[in-house]
Amino acid sequence: MTKLSVNINKIATLRNSRGGNSPDVIKAAMDIQRFGADGITVHPRPDERHIRYQDVRELKPIIITEFNIEGNCREPKFVDLVLEVRPDQVTLVPDAEGQITSDHGWNTIVHREYLKEMVSVFKEAGIRVSIFCDPDPVMVAGAAETGTDRIELYTEAYARQYTQDPTAAIRPYEAAAIEARRLRLGLNAGHDLSLENLAYFSKTIPWLDEVSIGHALISDALYYGLENTIQLYKRCLHQTQLT
Repeated sequence: MTKLSVNINKIATLRNSRGGNSPDVIKAAMDIQRFGADGITVHPRPDERHIRYQDVRELKPIIITEFNIEGNCREPKFVDLVLEVRPDQVTLVPDAEGQITSDHGWNTIVHREYLKEMVSVFKEAGIRVSIFCDPDPVMVAGAAETGTDRIELYTEAYARQYTQDPTAAIRPYEAAAIEARRLRLGLNAGHDLSLENLAYFSKTIPWLDEVSIGHALISDALYYGLENTIQLYKRCLHQTQLT
């Protein structure tokens, strides 16, 4: 069954907008796990505009499911944090400084030697590694050569095209997922997955290990409530994989 990891960056953004500690990011993570999520994802950035580095340290002791830290391994501060906290998984994302949100995967051919070095650093610390990838079998094959455990397919293009043509939208992702399976890479996915498009993605690629969802899920929780929303997302994943 595909696991649902909830990205809590947006909860931290709301807290930071007013100062203080409301909403409480640590309590929210505890509740999200209690409500049925299979993991917690955070993506700390250098300016700490949402998740702060200290949040990451305080989250580690309360994680009873799985902890995934995303970020740019070109930032020494990020690498040091991950090696200090030792999450279950680190997802390497090629963010540019000041970027609002992730918008592309690694060129695993051009950066193969660098990624190989960084994958080794984290794996030696006992941390599972996932590389953020565009839906291109060539990039997937390049990722496999780095020694990574998994890839995470960047799904923004799928979400954007889904409402016009779901079959065309999923096609490159299915090809990339098949290549990952052939190469025995674990498979994650994330970015703009939502209640509208998640079930179709999951049904077409049922061997997904994990999806990481933040913005859409937290937005839906404003209307449906956090506990109910988590169950709605899990239903998208599980019902399609049981049929």
